[in-house]
Amino acid sequence: MIINWEAFLHVFVAALLGAAIVVTFYALGLRLLVRGGRPPLVAPVEFTDAITVLTDKQKRRAEKAVAKAAARNPLSTGQKRLALAAAYACFAVCAAAVLAALLLILFH
Repeated sequence: MIINWEAFLHVFVAALLGAAIVVTFYALGLRLLVRGGRPPLVAPVEFTDAITVLTDKQKRRAEKAVAKAAARNPLSTGQKRLALAAAYACFAVCAAAVLAALLLILFH
């Protein structure tokens, strides 16, 4: 069996770059989402055998911390809107990268 090392290197570099792009834009999108005044707060879900389940008191404390952080945001309304638009654009880049990878896998 002969291994085409050049093709292997191309696939490795493409996978590495793709993963770096998705992770970077997702992290940037989350950061901009928080700066835009909409921090992601996910309500806890009750699962059997869950590792961690937040109590109602912990949930209220987290919501209070989110509200406090939003009140301290020094950005104007226009800057918040711009940050939210940029966050959604970052998430769109992530979705496009994943979709392009799937299409490349399916149709190549």
